Amino acid sequence: MRIKKGDTVIVISGDDKGKKGKVRFVNREKKRVIVEGVAMVRKHTKPTRMGEVGGIIEKEAEIPVSKVLLICPRCGQPTRTGRMKLEGGKSVRYCKKCKEVID
Repeated sequence: MRIKKGDTVIVISGDDKGKKGKVRFVNREKKRVIVEGVAMVRKHTKPTRMGEVGGIIEKEAEIPVSKVLLICPRCGQPTRTGRMKLEGGKSVRYCKKCKEVID
C-alpha cells in the first residue's frame, strides 16, 4: 500500500471527488481507507444500555485506496509515489513529481 495513516490525500473519483482529508485508518486486507470528512454515512443506533441514548450518527465510510491520491507535503500537489532503497537497505516512498522523500 502506498498510503499510510496520517497522510493527506485527495479523492479523485466518485461523489466526493476533489475533497481533501487526512487518512484515519488503513485496511490492508481489503485495500480500503477511511478519510476524514469523506464518504459520510448515517448510522441509526439503538440505545443498548440503561441511560444510553439512540439516534442517528454520521461517520466516515471506507473507500477504495485506488480512489485517492497522496498530496506531497513539499510541493503540495497530488502525486503518485515510488519506492527507492536508501543505503542500509531501508525502503522509502518518494514523490514522482518533485523527487522528494516522503515520511
